[in-house]
Amino acid sequence: MRMLFPALNVFSRVLVAFAFAFLVPLAWAWSEDHEQYRYVWEGSFALAAASGWLLWVLTRSHRRELQARDGFLLVNMVWLLLPAFSAVPLMFTVPDISWSKAYFEAMSALTATGATALSGLDALPVSVNVWRCFLQLIGGLGIMLLVVAVLPMLGLGGMQLYKAETPGPMKDTKFTPRIAETARGLWGVYFLFSGACLLAYRWAGMGWADAFMHMCTTMGLGGFSSYDASLGHFDSLRVELVATFFMVISGISFVRYFVVLRTRRLTPLTHDREIRTYVAVLLVAILLVALLLMVHGVHTRFEDALRDSAFHVVSMATTTGYATTDFSQWPVFAPVLLIFLGTFVSCAGSTGGGIKMVRMILLIKQARRELVRIIHPRVVNPVTLGGQVVPLPVMTSVLGYMLIYGAATMGLTFLMLFTGLDIVTAFSAVVATVNNIGPGLGQVGPASNFGVLGDLQLNMLSFAMVLGRLELLSFLVLFTGAFWRR
Repeated sequence: MRMLFPALNVFSRVLVAFAFAFLVPLAWAWSEDHEQYRYVWEGSFALAAASGWLLWVLTRSHRRELQARDGFLLVNMVWLLLPAFSAVPLMFTVPDISWSKAYFEAMSALTATGATALSGLDALPVSVNVWRCFLQLIGGLGIMLLVVAVLPMLGLGGMQLYKAETPGPMKDTKFTPRIAETARGLWGVYFLFSGACLLAYRWAGMGWADAFMHMCTTMGLGGFSSYDASLGHFDSLRVELVATFFMVISGISFVRYFVVLRTRRLTPLTHDREIRTYVAVLLVAILLVALLLMVHGVHTRFEDALRDSAFHVVSMATTTGYATTDFSQWPVFAPVLLIFLGTFVSCAGSTGGGIKMVRMILLIKQARRELVRIIHPRVVNPVTLGGQVVPLPVMTSVLGYMLIYGAATMGLTFLMLFTGLDIVTAFSAVVATVNNIGPGLGQVGPASNFGVLGDLQLNMLSFAMVLGRLELLSFLVLFTGAFWRR
């Protein structure tokens, strides 16, 4: 039990810092003159701040330099406990909501999954929708990157947290001499793009409130909206173009943008194998789906087919989950392809979910390498990426990750089937949450939401979301005996 105290001590300060996030919806409640909701946000702020302060008092004698094990504990505490505090105001502002549904909604927001369990979003107070969406801005790049930037000021090291939290297999790469400088640089790029996205949505015709909320969920690639019809509510080509553009750039590693700004050269973007593959896959998929919609008569004009195809391919492939139409009614190949794209297309270091494009590239290269070795057993044919040999530990990590990814997906699917769901709903719901995509198919398709599921099913999918957000290994390591042995 004592080994938890150092991580709890740092978490207490994270919780106090997180408490200030409640002031954002509070500001909207004041501006909308909703006095009854002000008390909810004020109370939520007080609860989080007081809980963090009390936890700090109880654990301050255990403050020390974090070890790797502490880093994993802290990361998991953040992603499991912050949604609980985030769910509290939903219990007092959303009619007829259970704790499981509120926790699911908060987990979906912070993990930038975008799988909502709420309906009647149009009628919710603005402050509630602002809170749901703002959580996705916080969670998009990763709360722990902000913690890494702050920890040096607290006298604590951050490299352990960066390795536990950062998406993708290349976790040991440092892009500046100090990891805190890297974290601050990434957040600087993130907020720079966020400001541009906000102004672009305003230019496209949204009001300031809608522009702010959809900026949060676009940059975080979460896909929450303040309307049940998602971006289909606006029925605007301008809005769709803005959303598509910023979803595409958010699906690319923010590390690359950081390097571009530091070096003032575009080569980190144009010469990156992962980014080139990412763009190529998106373009091919857009054209393929557009042609499919034309062939099956869903659209009679190619411009309309291309508009629908481009928006939904980018939305699902980047794990955002916006929709302007019920794509589950398209020819079955299209919605299944969209879900499949969401499992791997986003780049490592982006705000997207899934296994990441770089892992898919490495898996394909490894498969090709094994085929060559069958014919030429003694050939020296290492896996390379960007002209450099990929170290064996990285390849082992990728293969281990994929094994656990497959096992977790199938295991959770069987559990969902055991609760009585049909195979399409069960499998797509698990894939959508483990990969942080958002909408699935069947009962949880784009025309419905996850609110049709029971509390037990929602709890399982909340577990799936945090599992996917922490890329499985960072979470499942807690269940190994070796982790807890000294």
